[in-house]
Amino acid sequence: MGLQGDDALLHQRVVSGDESALAELYDRFSPLVFGLCVRVTRDRTIAEDITQEVFLTFWERPLAFDPERGTLRAWLATIAHRRAVDHVRAEERKKPSHLGPRLFEREPAPMEDSVLDAEASARVRHAVQSLPAEQREALEMAYWGGRTYRQVAERLGLPEGTVKSRIRQALRQLAGMLAEEGVR
Repeated sequence: MGLQGDDALLHQRVVSGDESALAELYDRFSPLVFGLCVRVTRDRTIAEDITQEVFLTFWERPLAFDPERGTLRAWLATIAHRRAVDHVRAEERKKPSHLGPRLFEREPAPMEDSVLDAEASARVRHAVQSLPAEQREALEMAYWGGRTYRQVAERLGLPEGTVKSRIRQALRQLAGMLAEEGVR
C-alpha cells in the first residue's frame, strides 16, 4: 500500500478515535510541520507549540481534512503555515510601531562574514528594487510581510493565481539576477 493508502487508512483510524493512528501520523508528519513552523516563526519554542496545535486540531476535527481535495501531508502543511503566519502577524501587531519589513535582520557575525553578508544583502536589495513594481509589491508582502498568497491577493484586490504567478516570476528573476552576480 502506498503512502496515499496509508494516509487514508490512518485518517479513518483517527476519525474512529484511534490514538495510535494519531501517534503514527505525528511520527510521519511532525518533522515537516515543525520545520515549516520554524522557517516562518524563526522560533523553535513557538514552532513546537504550533506543531502541537496542528495535530490537536486534526485529532479534534479529523473530518476537516477532505482526501478528495489533496493529500494529508499538504493539508497539515497548509494548516501549519497558516497558524505560523497568524502567529507572526499577531506578534507584529503587538509591537508599538511597525517600521516596515526588516529585510535582512541577522544575529551578529564575525567581521568578515558581516562584510560579505552586507555586500550580498545590498545586491539582493538592489535586485529586488529592480523588479517590476507589481512583482516587487507581491513578493515583499508575502515573504517579508508574513502574508499568505490569499492575504496578498485580498490586499491587492487580485485573483490568488495572479499573485502566485507574480511571486513566482519575481523569484525566477531574482535567482537569475543574483546568479549572474555570483550571489547564492
